[in-house]
Amino acid sequence: MAKIKGTIGILTGGGDVPGLNPAIRAITVRAVREGYRVVGIRKGWEGMIRIDRDRPLEEQEYCQVLTTQIVNKVGRTGGTFLHTSRTQPSKVKKNDVPAPLQKTYAQEVNDLTPEVIQNLNHLGIDHLIPIGGDDTLSYAVRLHEEGFPVVGIPKTMDNDVAGTDYCLGFSTCVTRTIELVNQLRTSAGSHERFLVVEVFGRYAGFSALLPAMAGASNRCIIPEHPFDMEHLAELMSEDRRRNPSNYSIVIVSEGAMFADGGMVFEGEEADAYGHKKLGGIGEQVGARLKQLSPKYNNGEQVGIISQKLGYLVRSGQPDAIDSIVPVAYGNMAFNLLLEGKSGRLVCLRDGNYGDVDLAEVTATKKRVNIEKHYNTERLRPDYRNFENKPLFIMSCED
Repeated sequence: MAKIKGTIGILTGGGDVPGLNPAIRAITVRAVREGYRVVGIRKGWEGMIRIDRDRPLEEQEYCQVLTTQIVNKVGRTGGTFLHTSRTQPSKVKKNDVPAPLQKTYAQEVNDLTPEVIQNLNHLGIDHLIPIGGDDTLSYAVRLHEEGFPVVGIPKTMDNDVAGTDYCLGFSTCVTRTIELVNQLRTSAGSHERFLVVEVFGRYAGFSALLPAMAGASNRCIIPEHPFDMEHLAELMSEDRRRNPSNYSIVIVSEGAMFADGGMVFEGEEADAYGHKKLGGIGEQVGARLKQLSPKYNNGEQVGIISQKLGYLVRSGQPDAIDSIVPVAYGNMAFNLLLEGKSGRLVCLRDGNYGDVDLAEVTATKKRVNIEKHYNTERLRPDYRNFENKPLFIMSCED
């Protein structure tokens, strides 16, 4: 039996998206072919704080040795078969500290990084490839700073990881949103209503802007520009009158903000990254549109269809782009580790694959450039030229 050259760990963190399993497959197939062992860490960073150092790798609840047979079966599917979590090992609440560690870590918030490093060493993992958004990857930056070899792969349906034009899951999200909004047109048109569609997007409006650019909606509301309801109601009423089927559509990012108020939350409870769960902005926009509609429709009240797309746009199998890009990202991450490089993020910039300093993830914020890409008067995408622009128009350098 050939000697194993080393062990590579893979984990996925944050929200699930199509494209994760193809990336895991790409890394595993290539690594095994090159003589490496691959270990999947279950439940993201949570798995890394729950390793039992009294047990060997093969008996770990939160680990799985990956083979080509295993990953080939799931490589075409959505989600992540390794499962995921929103655990942040450097900020673990007292009640979330694993039972065997509670005597050592008894503060209200605890940094379990020393345990993570010991667990990686116990498992014999030489290199780690975390796949996630800015929260997941921010902890990867911490591990790199501690001296552990890490290469990150950007993933988020919001496409808001700094340093790259493209994050796994974004294309499928846009594709699903366009499809679902177009299906909802039949009801909106049948009842001559305003259709309000809420989509994900906490701080960045890419997942609302791109479908609107593709013609899925008349207007879109994004987090980067607080909006006035009177203005939106006037525009939506104008759109409805111009439409032979007498309806109009607005796509609303979950993180959008009224000009006279902030974000809309479902409750006060926050996750491990400090984020409260967003939700309800679509319902509120719909209710206010209905209330304001007589003012712009000759005294007639216009009915509302309010639909939150939610997990529908991040579920199911990946589209073509989220099947191809993960293959490139996975192989690039493996190549970087072979070259002895750490603290890098694989990326797409200006249509070219490459890699950047992983620290870019935490150094800047990737948001829609309002001046370049959003018409604040018309509350819709602003696109006048496409020359020398990347596939999805907006780059991380905008």
